[in-house]
Amino acid sequence: MKKVNHVLKNTKKIVALLLTAVLLCTAAVAFASCAKTEKRTLAQKVSDGESLRIGVIQYLSHPSLDNCYAGVREALKQSGIKCEITYKVGSNTSAENDCSAFAQDMVTSGYDLIIAIATPAATLAYAATGDTEIPMIFCAVSDPVTAHLVKSMEVPGDLCTGTSDVLDLEAQVDLIQKMQPDLKSIGILYTSSEANSLTNLKNFRAICEKRGLQVNAKAVQNASDVPAAAEAVAAESDCINNFTDNNVVNNLNVVLEAADRHGIPVYGSEVEQVRNGCLAAVSIDYVALGRVTGQMAVEVMKGADCKTMAVKTITDATPVINQTVLEKLGMSMPVGYENAEIVTDRH
Repeated sequence: MKKVNHVLKNTKKIVALLLTAVLLCTAAVAFASCAKTEKRTLAQKVSDGESLRIGVIQYLSHPSLDNCYAGVREALKQSGIKCEITYKVGSNTSAENDCSAFAQDMVTSGYDLIIAIATPAATLAYAATGDTEIPMIFCAVSDPVTAHLVKSMEVPGDLCTGTSDVLDLEAQVDLIQKMQPDLKSIGILYTSSEANSLTNLKNFRAICEKRGLQVNAKAVQNASDVPAAAEAVAAESDCINNFTDNNVVNNLNVVLEAADRHGIPVYGSEVEQVRNGCLAAVSIDYVALGRVTGQMAVEVMKGADCKTMAVKTITDATPVINQTVLEKLGMSMPVGYENAEIVTDRH
C-alpha cells in the first residue's frame, strides 16, 4: 500500500510539473504573439522605411483649396518619407456627404494619417477619427477652436492639429476704402454652416462699425441660395467682399455676375479669386499654407505629438489688384498700393 501511495505522489508531482510547463509555454507563446501584433508607431514605420498610407480630403475643388493641396503634396514629397497618398475631393452637389464617406472609408481601411483641407472637411474627418489613433491634420481652418477641432491654438489636446488661414480683415477694409473713398456699405455673402465664415463676419462687422460702414450680410446654405442672395446684396451695397467661404468661392461667378449688373466691384480674400474677376484682395499664400500643413504632417509621422503641437497660422498677406477689372470699372490705382501685385483677369 505504501508503494502505491508513493507512486501516486510521484505521479501527481509529474502531472503538476507538466501542467506548469504547459502554462509557461502558453504564456510565452501569448506574450510573443502580443509582441508581434503590437501596433507600431508611425515613427517606427518611417524608421523601417515602410510606406505610409496618407489620406487627403479636400472639401471642394476651387483654386484656393487646390493651392493648399499643391503645398501639402510638395511638402510630403520633399520629406523623403515613403507615402502612398489618396486624394479625394467633394463634389459641388454633395460635398459634405462625400467628405464624410471619404473619412469613414479611410478610417475603416486603417490609413496612417489623414489631412483635411477646409473647415467642413476637417470637422467631418475629425468626427470619423475620434475613436481611433489616427492623427488628423487640418489645413485652411480659420477658427479651429470655434469649429471644435482643438481646445486651444497653443495646445490642441487631441490627435488633431494643423494650420489656420487668419485673414487680415483690417488690411482688407483699408484696401476697400482706398479703392472706394466714398464707400458707405459693404455686402457679404456667407454660408451659415461654415464656422470660419461666422467668425470672419463677426470680426468684419466690428471693424466696419468703428469706421461707420454698413455691412449688408446675407446667409446662404447651399449653392442654390447664392444667386438670389448675391442679387439682393449687390442691389443694396457699394461693393461685395468675400471671405474664404467655400460655398461662395465655389459659386464666385454667380456673385461676379450680380455685381456686374449693378456696376459694383467684388473683393476677394486671395489671389486666385482676384484672377477670376474680383477687383482686389489682401491675399494669403495658400500654397505656402499647404506647405506648412504638409510639414506638420511630416513631423507627426516622425514622432511629434499632435496633442501638444500648436496650430500654425500664416498671417503675412500681399495686396493684389486685377488691372483688367480696375480699368473696366474706370478706377485708378490707389495711393499707397503702387507695390501691390498686379494680375489680369484670366477670363
